[in-house]
Amino acid sequence: MRSKKDYDKIVVSFVVVVYDMPLQAQNTVRSLLPDYQRGACPADYEVVIVENESTNTMSRDFINTLPSNFSYHLRKEDQPTPIYAISYGIEKARGKNICVMIDGARLVTPGVVNNMVRGHRLATCAMVTVPGYHLGVELQQKSVGSGYDVEQERVLMDSISWPDNGYRLFEISCFSGSSAHGFYLSHSESNCISMPRGVWSDLGGFDAKFDMRGGGLVNLDLYKRACEYPGMTHVFLQGEGTFHQFHGGVTTGGDEFQEREKFVHAIKAQYEKIRGEKFSVPETHPVYLGELSNEVLEYVRFSATRKLDRLRDAANK
Repeated sequence: MRSKKDYDKIVVSFVVVVYDMPLQAQNTVRSLLPDYQRGACPADYEVVIVENESTNTMSRDFINTLPSNFSYHLRKEDQPTPIYAISYGIEKARGKNICVMIDGARLVTPGVVNNMVRGHRLATCAMVTVPGYHLGVELQQKSVGSGYDVEQERVLMDSISWPDNGYRLFEISCFSGSSAHGFYLSHSESNCISMPRGVWSDLGGFDAKFDMRGGGLVNLDLYKRACEYPGMTHVFLQGEGTFHQFHGGVTTGGDEFQEREKFVHAIKAQYEKIRGEKFSVPETHPVYLGELSNEVLEYVRFSATRKLDRLRDAANK
């Protein structure tokens, strides 16, 4: 049994869930290392890697190089969902706040850890989120139809000499679907979402009723319930990002277009069955935190334009 003192030492535990994507997972973990994360104190955070067993697991040689604030857990799973791996990771986590990265294929920028810690110090009940991007010039659901693959992505990442300056990821990416309207309009989810341990408990974590492949809309469901949690302060790290690497995932590639569309319809129907209504994007009033690198400024301009357009449209009605 862990004592309260054990929890108090670590501000944020990052729980990273991995399945059948060793190269992408290694890149994600690398982007959380102290020598990549600027201004991060290793004593303030830990990374709990939970990998569901497959024939294509992470390299043991790589895992053995990880520092002491990283831990790796390989587990068997007979369900097609990451929910149980997440619950396992949260149980193993020692931090006062827990950040779940449901998709282990998402790189992060170099200020995520430091600003996540800062965000939780702003309010006792803070939900800190990071906006999402896809590597490539268009959403991977579309680009896969034009031949986008792991090799093309490797060339893109080599073109910015990643990981030398993680903020250059903005130069080779586009907003993900959940962030498509920019920073200043509502999002439908975050793939890097952190909350106090007690809030995770109150929410009941990720709902196991979302039992379809990849968890269906379980991440959107969790995000919506967290946004609506009483007294929650939403801290939004607009200068940071998570960047989805191509790996033939459930909704971003692999299956044919018609199959993906059929699956998306099915997971939306499951959400409506579980919650009794169609999914709607939650409204929040975020506190915007963090520095803005030169590389992110084009996204700031785009986001401001979209917000101003929305305000003008509302004024003209």
